[in-house]
This record gives sequence, C-alpha cells and structure tokens, in this order.
Amino acid sequence: MAALLGLLAPFCAGQNSPITLDTNETLFSVLAAINTCGYDQNLTISDAMRSNVRAEVQRNLKASEEAQGTATTLCDFYQVHRAKDAQHDLSQYVSLALYLQGPPHFLPKVKEDEMPPDAAPIVGFGAVLEKFYDKAGLHAIWEKYRTNYAALAERYHQPLAGMVFDTEIYLKLASSGYLGRTFTVYLDFLGDPNQADARNYGSDYYVVLFPAPEASTGVALKMDQIRHTYLHYLLDPLAEKHFSSMKRLEPLLQSVKRAPLEDEFKSNISLLVTECLVRAIEIRTSGSKKTADALRQQGVDDAVKQGYILTRYFYDALAAFEKDPAGLRTVYSGFLDNLDVKKEEKAASEVQYASAAAPELLQLSRLEDRQMLVAAEKRLAAGDPKGAQQLAQQALDRKIGDQGRALFILAEVAVANKDMAGARDNFEKALQQAKDPKVIGWSHVYLGRILDLKDDREAALNEYRAALSTGGELPDIKSAAERGLEQAYEPPAKPQ
Repeated sequence: MAALLGLLAPFCAGQNSPITLDTNETLFSVLAAINTCGYDQNLTISDAMRSNVRAEVQRNLKASEEAQGTATTLCDFYQVHRAKDAQHDLSQYVSLALYLQGPPHFLPKVKEDEMPPDAAPIVGFGAVLEKFYDKAGLHAIWEKYRTNYAALAERYHQPLAGMVFDTEIYLKLASSGYLGRTFTVYLDFLGDPNQADARNYGSDYYVVLFPAPEASTGVALKMDQIRHTYLHYLLDPLAEKHFSSMKRLEPLLQSVKRAPLEDEFKSNISLLVTECLVRAIEIRTSGSKKTADALRQQGVDDAVKQGYILTRYFYDALAAFEKDPAGLRTVYSGFLDNLDVKKEEKAASEVQYASAAAPELLQLSRLEDRQMLVAAEKRLAAGDPKGAQQLAQQALDRKIGDQGRALFILAEVAVANKDMAGARDNFEKALQQAKDPKVIGWSHVYLGRILDLKDDREAALNEYRAALSTGGELPDIKSAAERGLEQAYEPPAKPQ
C-alpha cells in the first residue's frame, strides 16, 4: 500500500513531508513466519486479523509435504535464535524486517556488519524465509487482507496528523525543514498489542505498532509512544549541532552514575540532555489546561528520580519558552548556555534515586556502534589484542551489539595472552549470551581444546560433540570438532 503522505500533507508541509504512515509486506512476512513458529505473545487480546492470518498460513502449509518442510526449516532457525524473553524476541525480528529488501528474496539491504546489533545474529532468517514465503502463499494472504491493512492505517491517520500538528505548533518547529531525515510509522496486526518498537538508524526514525482491536480504549493507538519518538526526531539534530555546549555539560554524567538509567544515558551527555528535554515537553503538554500543576510536578519528580536530572530545569525553561514567539531552534542555544552545571550537580547529589527506571522506548543504532565488534575482530587479527580487548569491553559496558560475540572476542584475547583461566571463563559466558551458531560452535571447540590441555579428555569430548550439534553446519567448525573427537588437542609446535 502506498504511504499515506498525501493525507498527512495538510498538517506537514505538502507532498515533500518526511513523515510516512504505512504498512509493509516485508514486515508482514517476517511476523507471519514467527507466528507460525511459536510466537504467541498476547494472541488472545490481539485483533482477530492475527488469528485469521495464522489460520490461512496453516491451511496453505497442509497442502504439501514440501510446504511443511520449509516451515520446519524456518522454525528450527527460529527456535535456535529465540531471545531471552518475548519482548526481545519480537524486537529483533522487527529490526531485521526493517533491514531486509522486499519479497520474494528478502536479501539484506546492507552488509552484515552494518545491520542493527540485534538483527545481525538472525540475518540468515531471510534466506529460509524466501522458500517459506513461496510455499506458505504469503503474498496471496497479504493481497487478500490489503483492505484490512488500509483500514488500519486510516484509523491512525487523523490522530497522527493531529499529534504532528500539535507538537510542531508547541515547539514552533516544522518537520519540513529536516531534509534527508525520515519518520515512519509502520502498522501490523501480527505482533503483541502491548508492545511498541521504536528505532533510530542514522537519519531514519521508525515506530512499529501492533494495534489492539478497534473496540478497545483509545490507548490502543499508542500515540504517546509515537509522539515520544517524534520528539526525538525533532530534537536529536539540535543536540548534534551544539557539540561545544554539550561538552560543557559532561560533568553532569558523574551525577547519574548511581541512577537506574540505561548505560547509554550515563556515557553520552547529548542523549541525556535530549531525553530530559523530551520528558519535560511531554509533561508540560500532558492532559488538558485544567490538569493540576501538582500532577505535572509529580511527573517531573518521577523523571528526576529515574536519573533524568535536567527534566526540572527544562520544565521551568519551557514555561518561559511558551510565552516567547521564537521557536525552539532559536532558543535551544540559550537553554544550554543558561544551564548552571554546579547548581544542577548539587541538586542531583540530593536526589534519592528510584530502584529502577522505565526502559527507554527508542533504540539507537549508530553505524559506528554497529561496527565496533567488527573493528575489534580486525584488531585482533592484526596482532593488536589490547585494542581488540578495549573495543569488546566497551561494547559490553555500553551493551552495544551481540554481547555473546563481545565475550567471545574477550576470550580470544585471553587465548592470545595465554590466559587459559580467563579464556575459559569468557567462552562459558559467551555460550550463555550468544545466539550466533558460529560463536556458539567455536566457543565449544575452544573449550574442548582447553580441557584437552588440562587432560580432562571426557569433558573435552562433550564440548566437541556440542560444537557439532550447534555449529556443525559450518564447515570450519565441523572440521575442528571432528579433529577434536579423533584425538586430543595439542598446540602447534613452535617454529625452530
């Protein structure tokens, strides 16, 4: 279905608006596939369309043994790569769908090291999805329900246009000025209606929603989640343009070290400042004009106790901004320049932080972050274990990329440094975190070799067998594991 840009035009700035409301066959296909393979989260409260699509897929699969075989292959992949919980399970496939080309081939749009961190370990799903898409008749099902998807998008049109209009009026800031940047809302029936996924990939922002049945309450539209992401879309570029001013505020990061914030807010002042401003705007524009100020002050207190320590400063600054004809782009520098770092540090020192903070909706995926582990591997291969260790540890500390892969690199560094105890510990930790068969298989192989060197042959054999069962489809792992089963590992002889 074509994007509904034309419908949004009266509220944005004509046909060149960067805002898109749409549905997507690639997303539909990925979600239909995982629904077939056991993704059932909150199925009973989902729109009836989700059950209808699932039933159609099952009917098509029963038509032939070949169709059932493609489903088995697909579902084997899915089960091996399941995430730690249902929320992350869905989230990783949403990330993948955004980075796959359309059917019928579902090829990645970018190189593997440029994929979002949570999607990289499951990039092989596209290859098995291709055959399943054909045999399960997904395109015919998609065409059959196109009118239902169009009606879903129409349901969101007016609320989304209204949100955009109200937000831009409040900030006196038009999205039409953001050339080269996009904000896209995708809708689908096949996910958990209680979940919303938001992404920032470079200059592109996405919100992916799975609406509840229309008869449900208005909160089913999840407009708060859309607006939160849209505020980031508008405000993130302003932070990027004020690097020097942000640098002055960096001492404030020490004030949130003990807060229950996600690590990215503790290490990047621009992210912390923007999130505080976003929350201040949300609180000031919440409810009606009759909303008691006490309720809004409580919202500010809650945000500060979670670690968003500048929310109160921005909340008060916005009160003056609301009376000023100048737009946010004009006054933004003043917001930063007028911030008294010492005063805010003192105020933060007196905060009794909450035990936990609500998880941030918007996931960031910068290219330089996505390539951090690739750079670590290249440094290790180039004989720079110290540099590899620094990058892999940074990825762990900031929770960037595949954590199992980062632990695997640290284990390899320990091997290079002849630290067998450290290597064994990190290989075992990698197995607990990893989803990538390559990381899992080689971790078992290396553990087998370490156990062989300790003369624990029986335990070593168990590791080689595990390598075959988890990574045996990869030729290098298969060969290494089979050699380990044939004879105990001995390190290569040193050159004379």
